[in-house]
Amino acid sequence: MSIEAEALLQEAKESIEAAQNYRSELQQRLHGLSQARKQVRGSSSQTREALRRHFQELQTALTRLLGERLAVLLQEVDAIEQDSVRPLDDCQKLIEQGVSTADELLREGEAAIRCGEKDDKLGSFTKKALQIQLDSLPEVPALVDVPCLSAQLDDSLLHVVRERVSRHGSVASHPPVQIEELVERPGSVLVRWCKVDDDFAVQDYRLQYRRSAASQYEDAYIGKDSDFLVLHLDPHTDYLFRVCARGEGRTEWSPWSVPQTGYTTLAPHEWRPGSEGYILSSRRNIAMRSDSSPSRAGVLYSNAATYFCGQTLTYKIMAAGQMDKRDSLGVCVGCESGEESLQRDKAVCISTNGAVFVNGKEMTNQLPAVCAGSAVTFDMEVVSLFPVSNNNVSDGASFKLRVTIGSGNREVVFDWLLDQGVDCLFFGCSFVNPGWKVLVF
Repeated sequence: MSIEAEALLQEAKESIEAAQNYRSELQQRLHGLSQARKQVRGSSSQTREALRRHFQELQTALTRLLGERLAVLLQEVDAIEQDSVRPLDDCQKLIEQGVSTADELLREGEAAIRCGEKDDKLGSFTKKALQIQLDSLPEVPALVDVPCLSAQLDDSLLHVVRERVSRHGSVASHPPVQIEELVERPGSVLVRWCKVDDDFAVQDYRLQYRRSAASQYEDAYIGKDSDFLVLHLDPHTDYLFRVCARGEGRTEWSPWSVPQTGYTTLAPHEWRPGSEGYILSSRRNIAMRSDSSPSRAGVLYSNAATYFCGQTLTYKIMAAGQMDKRDSLGVCVGCESGEESLQRDKAVCISTNGAVFVNGKEMTNQLPAVCAGSAVTFDMEVVSLFPVSNNNVSDGASFKLRVTIGSGNREVVFDWLLDQGVDCLFFGCSFVNPGWKVLVF
């Protein structure tokens, strides 16, 4: 085959490969369009159903409330009517009784007159008439003194309801907040979100999460921050995250953001079990210095070298005991048994009094003292790998890490020199006195 033919063949192969890549990219975009259309259609259906359900519930509740109010007012009318008619009925009975008596007296009088001059019947009639007291009449109340019921109905209620109903509810094409980033951390995921509606004044955010296979979300965070580290997640497991917001002066929450799937491939940080002088939580991420051991219990190390450069290691002090200058929180190369503190070679740490130690030497810079509620952070990045030759290190590669330790609102930054490269580190702590309790993540 000639050179020209080979060139054409190669060009044809490249064109075929480019066409395949092009088709693959187009298919991915078609899938993306399908997902987008599915989201629009699905969210529209859910929104319609939510609107119908909400207004049906309002209509049912309003009908019930109006019915209950009508029943109360009708009961009031019945009670007033009964109380007002009762004395009128009594007066009517008294008058009807008087009419009956008068009729009887008339009959007796007419009969006595028809009998002529018989003194006994006329005398008896006259005596009976005097006993009845024909000049005594029961008093009938005037109409102005009798209740005349009426209903006082405020027509402005309909105006108020119409005004409120006309402004009740709203439809938005996008939620006011969206998840911006999901960053995997050891046994956790750092969730960052942002506000996408500039006109929405946020009072609080609310973050929820659930396993992809689960049906129920659970609250992870409610507050003003726009990021949160969700702890206690199983590695290599998909989780769904969503966030919403509550506006200034409002009680209801906004619609949820589009759920985002996140996961972590990093094993959670754990303390080493079986270390004398320390009690661990069930997840082994919390250690408490017990009072049932000698005062010098030594260093409690991590269960494995799970800290990698580029990550942030955080110690959260959940309870504090009495300080001692030998206390330490930090990271190290290897986990040598028998050590009383991390204030040694191949380790960097901070003491509970705020002193910082690098390879066992105390720095001049000092951080705030550690107390209950304090958070101490360690961040490291590789600076360089370069050859050195001196009395302490043989010719070879010296490893330099840029270390940042933060405590309170202050931090110290320094270079940590090691005689060999490391890609992962142990973390550890030591407390002389009991009462200290620390969470690591």
